[in-house]
Amino acid sequence: MNEEPSRLQLLRFARRVVVQQATAALAQIDGWIAMEERSEVERRQGEEMRPPPPEWLIQHGLNRTNIDAVHTGECWAAAKSGRCRPATRQQALEALRQQVPACVHCRPDTALGLLD
Repeated sequence: MNEEPSRLQLLRFARRVVVQQATAALAQIDGWIAMEERSEVERRQGEEMRPPPPEWLIQHGLNRTNIDAVHTGECWAAAKSGRCRPATRQQALEALRQQVPACVHCRPDTALGLLD
């Protein structure tokens, strides 16, 4: 006796399959959400723990003994050079007084009050 399932049985089976697949898909999406939330928390914690950027930078030459320029801490040109080290306000002033060139982009001499 080979009975074929009724239309109602097939529809109930299809519903169970759809519920199972939807449950699995929701579990996967919930996992992605949890991972993204953890990443966001870690990113925020990293930003909070990061020290503040220096106010002044001194750019050294390729041999690291020459000083090439003085920059403000936000200068894009200093970031591109990769040869800058943090400096105190006093160190930046002293370098400018010793004729170290001021960056033409961020004008630390004006920010320090040496030029108006």
